Amino acid sequence: MGQDESNTVLVVEKLTDENFLIFCAKVYDNPSAHLTEEFLEDLSRIRYVKKLLTRYQETGDLKERLILNHIITLHNCFGTHLAKILFLKAEKQYHLVKPFLILLNALPDVIHNVGKYDRVNTDEITLELTIVERLRRIRNG
Repeated sequence: MGQDESNTVLVVEKLTDENFLIFCAKVYDNPSAHLTEEFLEDLSRIRYVKKLLTRYQETGDLKERLILNHIITLHNCFGTHLAKILFLKAEKQYHLVKPFLILLNALPDVIHNVGKYDRVNTDEITLELTIVERLRRIRNG
């Protein structure tokens, strides 16, 4: 492995705002996306999820199906890396993101090297009960 490859791996090891695009491009897996614009469109879903969660915090208006649809699409593109990506971009909203990731079986017990944290134990994050109830209704039909 050359010097440049080694440095890239080290940079991507800890996900930060500075290496966010590099990390996402490296783990992106969408066979139907052929253009950079499609990649950027998928990335914009992260911002939209954060905006919808912020709206819920501020107004109580929860668009759980819309959030879930975006998170499912993101999970299809980023797979096992989605939790790490969302935990970087929605740092103060872990308790809101967690129920969605649990529903999709996409929440690891520990998320390593994200933002300012070396380790996030997801079991220690409380759940937003309103979101849990709404997602249960979706799951149970």
